[in-house]
Amino acid sequence: MIKRTLFFGNPAYLSTKNEQLVVNFPEENKEERTIPIEDLGYVVLESPQITITNGLLMKLVQNKTAVITCDKQHLPCSFLQPLVGHTEQTERMRHQLNASIPLKKQLWQQTITAKVHNQAGHLLKQEKKALKLKRWAKDIKSGDTGNIEAVAAAYYFQHLFDEIDGFSRNQKGVPPNNLLNYGYAILRAVTARALVSSGLLPSVGIFHSNKYNAFCLADDVMEPYRPYVDALVYDIVETGCHIDELTKSIKTELLMIPAMDVIIDGKKSPLMIAMSRTTNSLYECFSGISRKILFPVF
Repeated sequence: MIKRTLFFGNPAYLSTKNEQLVVNFPEENKEERTIPIEDLGYVVLESPQITITNGLLMKLVQNKTAVITCDKQHLPCSFLQPLVGHTEQTERMRHQLNASIPLKKQLWQQTITAKVHNQAGHLLKQEKKALKLKRWAKDIKSGDTGNIEAVAAAYYFQHLFDEIDGFSRNQKGVPPNNLLNYGYAILRAVTARALVSSGLLPSVGIFHSNKYNAFCLADDVMEPYRPYVDALVYDIVETGCHIDELTKSIKTELLMIPAMDVIIDGKKSPLMIAMSRTTNSLYECFSGISRKILFPVF
C-alpha cells in the first residue's frame, strides 16, 4: 500500500480522534478535515504556527509515520522516529554493529556502483553522453578507494544542467540547487524511515562516519536513489517555471518523491516500497543471509 504524504504550510491545529488525524485551520474559514492515520507515511510541518497534540504524535509514531519539521528556510531539518521500529531490533542492530570492515567496503562498492549506473541511466534518458560513467562504474573497487563517486558526480552534474550558467552541485549554489536540497532532504527521511522499520540504526553508516551526523547510514543507502530526485528536478526545470524560490507548486511536486515509480528486481514499485526492500536486503547482508544489496535500476 502506498502511504500518503501530507504537507502543512499554513497555521493549523492537528489532533486525533477515532484513529484519524484531525485538521483545523484557526485563521481560515475552512471546515475541519480528517484523514485516517493508517494511510499516512509522511507528515511535513513547515509553518512555525502549527500546533500538534502529543496524542497525535504518539499515534503517528506507532503507525511508523515520518514526521518531518522544516527550518526558517523551509527546508526539512528534523525527523521524528520511533524508539522501536522492528520486533527483532536488538538482534538486527547487533548484526549491524558487528559488521566487519571488509564487508562494509564491499557494501559501499555495491552502493556506489549502483549510484553511478543510475546517474548514467538518467543522463541517457535526457539524451546526454554517459559512456564515461558506464566505464567508471566498472572500475569501482572495494571501499571505492579511487573515489570514483566524486569524479562521477562532478561529470554527471556538469553535463546534466549544462545549460544553466554557473551551475555546480553545491548546497548554497545557484538554482536548481535549492530544489535538489529539498528533494534530497525528503529522500533522506524516506530512507531513515525504512531503516528504522528494518530494525537498523540510521546513525551507524557503512561509509559515512561523521560524529555530528545522526543519519550516516541513511546518507549511505540513499545514494543510488539520488538520480530519481535529480530526474524530478530536471523535469521541473524543463517546464521553464520560476525556480529561484521553492513555491508551493514546486514543493507539491517534490513531495511526490516517496510515490515515484522505480524499477527494482525487474518490477515497477513506488520508491518508498523499493527503499524498504533495499534496507531489508542490507540487514540480510549484515546477518550473513545475503551478500548483495537490492537497489533500483534507473
